[in-house]
Amino acid sequence: MSHSDLQQINSFLSAFARRQAARTVDLPGGFAAYDDAFAHSRANNQVVIDTAVDSEALPAIAEEALGHLPHRLISVLDDEVGMACAQPLIRNGYTHSTYLIMLHTGPVPAGGSAEELDLDAMRIPLARRWRDLLPDVDDEVIRHLVDRREARRRGADIVHFLGARTEEGEIASWADLYLDPATGTAQIEDLITSEAHLRRGYADTVLTTALRLAADKDCGTRFLTADAEDWPRHWYERRGFSVIAHTHCFERG
Repeated sequence: MSHSDLQQINSFLSAFARRQAARTVDLPGGFAAYDDAFAHSRANNQVVIDTAVDSEALPAIAEEALGHLPHRLISVLDDEVGMACAQPLIRNGYTHSTYLIMLHTGPVPAGGSAEELDLDAMRIPLARRWRDLLPDVDDEVIRHLVDRREARRRGADIVHFLGARTEEGEIASWADLYLDPATGTAQIEDLITSEAHLRRGYADTVLTTALRLAADKDCGTRFLTADAEDWPRHWYERRGFSVIAHTHCFERG
């Protein structure tokens, strides 16, 4: 991994958040991204820190930017900056999660049979998945978490929603693929398999298709993010991904 790889990835993540947003406001160290249409979605209403910032001032910066919302999300792209911000934010009631940036360094698979999906086709499995994760929230929250996916189309030059179906036609596994051929960057995001179809190869089908599509668009920097504390990181490592850096998320409310 070179410094330029990480810089390229962080620039992509920052640009995606800006482009996806309905509006942005520049802040010390980064920006706030907003989308009132998906007010219940933290990822669509958050503070992104993509340069150096005064860590002790960050809680107040975030409060001013997100004070009208019942929740707070701060994404810090740089590992060193994120670690410096951890204690001031934790003292202000935030929980801290670390995510891995994983770069695909293995061979590109020959192909894959996942298909491109539209949002309507994904609504039922997405809603079912969110309802399993958040059984106590109301229907409006679930709707925002499902419909927000359409806003992701603004985030990159090319956006694919990919899915693998069972023989009966049910969508078993799915993921997003974001491509920026101009910089040769591709991100695979939210690779999920429904509980009823785990360990049957559907996620492999989706991942293989995404990697092949990215390579076909000359995207040599292919990456994803994974929870540092969760098991999928090891699944990705077995499929040619390597950890190259860490990012940090801080949440409250």
